[in-house]
Formats: sequence, C-alpha cells, structure tokens
Amino acid sequence: MAQTKVIVLDDDPTGSQTVHGCLLLMQWDTATLREGLDDAAPLFFVLTNTRALPAARAADVTRAVCRNLKQALVGCELHPIVVSRSDSTLRGHYPVETDVIAQELGPFDAHFLVPAFFEGGRVTRDSVHYLRADGREIPVHETEFARDSVFGYRTSYLPDYVAEKTKGRISAAAVVRLTLADIRAGVAEKLLSLRDNACVVVDAETQADLDRFTDDVLRAAAADKRFLFRSAASLLTSFARLPPQPVAPEAMSQCVRSGHAGAVIVGSHVPKSTRQLQALLKEPDIVPIEVDVAHLPHDAGALLAAVVTGAERAHRAGKTPAIYTSRVERTFPDHAARLAFGEQVSQLLMDVVRNLPLTLGWLVSKGGITSNDVLSTGLGLRTARLLGQILPGVSVVRCPADHARYSDMPVVIFPGNVGDDQALATVYRRLSAVGAKPVAPN
Repeated sequence: MAQTKVIVLDDDPTGSQTVHGCLLLMQWDTATLREGLDDAAPLFFVLTNTRALPAARAADVTRAVCRNLKQALVGCELHPIVVSRSDSTLRGHYPVETDVIAQELGPFDAHFLVPAFFEGGRVTRDSVHYLRADGREIPVHETEFARDSVFGYRTSYLPDYVAEKTKGRISAAAVVRLTLADIRAGVAEKLLSLRDNACVVVDAETQADLDRFTDDVLRAAAADKRFLFRSAASLLTSFARLPPQPVAPEAMSQCVRSGHAGAVIVGSHVPKSTRQLQALLKEPDIVPIEVDVAHLPHDAGALLAAVVTGAERAHRAGKTPAIYTSRVERTFPDHAARLAFGEQVSQLLMDVVRNLPLTLGWLVSKGGITSNDVLSTGLGLRTARLLGQILPGVSVVRCPADHARYSDMPVVIFPGNVGDDQALATVYRRLSAVGAKPVAPN
C-alpha cells in the first residue's frame, strides 16, 4: 500500500502546534511542494495565511495551492490526506476553502469538521463544541471568539454551524453526526457508506478518541474512500503518531543562538494576548517598546526608526525588547478598511523584524497572522523545520542554516488565544534559562 502523507493547508502558521520534525512551507510553487512530499516526515504544512484575506482572495490562494499540488503529486507513490486546518475557534473561511479543495482535488466521498483541540481546552460532545475555561465548559458561541466581526457565528451545535456558514446549502438535517459513542465503538462501516462529499461532524473529548477515528479513516482510505478534513491541530497528532519531540519544552534554551538575548513581537489584540503581554512586561530584563499604530501610515518611518533604535539598545545591554502594538481597539467603517489598516501595521512590524540585531538569539512572534508574516515576509523563509513545542500549543521552528541574517535561529509561533496569562512570560523564561550575554559594540 502507498505511504500516507498528510498535506495540511494552514490558514495561519499555528496548525503545527501538536507535532514536530516536519516542514512548514511558506511558498507553494510545484518545486517547494515536491520538497514537502519528498520529506521523510509523515506530514507537512503549507502556510496560506488565508484567514488574513478576504474570501475571494482566500479562494484564489487555495486554488493555486491545489493546482500546484496536483502537479507535484504526479508520479508520487503516496496516498495523500488533505487537511484544511483552521484553529481560530471556528473562525475562518469555511466553506470557501473546503469548496475550492473539493473542486480542484476531488471528488471526495465526505468532508469532516473536527474542531477539537485538547491543548487549547476545546472538546466536542453531542456535536456541540465547548471551550474549557475557569473550571467549566462553555459552548463556544458564548465566548469572545463568536463575536468576531468577520468570522462570527451564532451556534456551538455543529450541524447548525454548517447550515449557518453554508447559508443553508447544507442543511443541519443533512449533516452526518459521529458522536462519542460512535467513535468509541468504531465507525469504519459508516465511513465506507459515505459518498457525494457528505458533511460529517466529529465528536472528541480525548486524543484517544481521535486515534480511534483516524485508525478507521485509514482503513476506509485503503478501501479507496477519499476524504477531506477541516480540523484543528489535535487531529494531526493522531494522523502523524510521532514519538516524543527530541528537545524537551523546558530545554529549548539549548537552541538559542550563541547565548544572546532575543526579541518578542506582539501583534495579536485578543484579550488573552494583552493579559499575557502585561505579565511578560513584569519580567526582569524585558524592555517594553510600544508601537503607537495611531500614527500610521503617515509617521511609519519615524516609528520604525524609534523601534529599531530601542531594540538595538536593549540587545546590546543583554536585555530583551518586547515590541508590541498599542492596545487600543480601533473601529473601522467596513471590513476592507480594517484589512487595509492591518496590512499597514503588518508592514511596519515586518520592517522591524528585518532590522532587528544580527546577533539576535531567538524570536517570539505572538499572534497567528503576525507569525505568518514574520516567517514569510519578515524573515523571508521559503521553508522551516519544526523543532516542536515550548508550551502546549506553542511551536518552535528553526531558520535554515543558510539564512542570510539569522542562521539556525529558533522562532516561537505563539497563537493569540493559547495559554494562560503567564504563558508568554513562561516562554521568555525558558528561552532565557542560561542568561543572555551583552553584545560588544562594533
């Protein structure tokens, strides 16, 4: 039987938060995709950043990836499993992306919604998606995430969510439900009966539930059933079945370049990110540098110069600059204006990244979209190898050895809505465990 390769189209760079050792691809030309297919790891990620795009552009990017992937797969002795990964607590371009993937790479017998993400405290029971917080389970439509101005939703019951997002094209009654009882009893026969791109929602409370589910999926795939997945990261853990990561989370400081201090970039504005930032700023040897985005776009040059100068000064003293956008929530007349402003902020932050000290020991990027831009634009990476997690749900990648500025530098990809209030400070302490050396002036 052909080797299985899991191909993940990731709408921001955080989907690798439960696996390690694989490639992240920031480009999706045929040659780069073939590099992912030829890699020894059982899965790879294509970072499309589509959650930051309007729906039409997200569809165009997804289509381009799929068409190039179809070419890259020619002649490969692989059984591909395609996953549309989105983990912003049901926020993202569904069904836009799965529709395009089905058009370009189908036909599929079914597409599955598997949003359980255990590291983030999210489970699905009786087709209702919950977030575990403050000692209780909260239906996700009652959380801040459901009020997103672009990707908001009104229900945690997944069949109704599908009907809402497809505007009735797929009715709630037409959605196939795989409950916990089904999963734990085995669903191999049910999977074999699926056809015509049926929509299926999947319960899961533990990793063992998804292990059992993926075992049945692989058996059905061996019988020539073709499936597409829209999922969070925990499903990928079950597909990959990797051994423990080589570098323990508590030992990530051994990956720091030359023992030098690092830098933190915070672009995420969700309340959890702001609380984590506040805790970080209380840590020793942290130098806060606020970027007042109210001055954009007219004073971008002066803002950049001030931030770069402050970061250089902190680094030379062996301290860590924490560079963060001002926390005041802005209002915009429409979605297009919001996106345009977001692009201006990102452009400034990426100019900052391109001008950070050459002797930087490590970099933390806070926020999914911010992290994608850091990898693809600020650092200009084509691919990066995933080292593993420094906290549950928080990944570390390493720049290639031939990188022009930051060879072998570890970069932390920190989603906006993951971790407790001390999580960012914990990451800083783990990277700084050996202490930071001041940098001698030229």
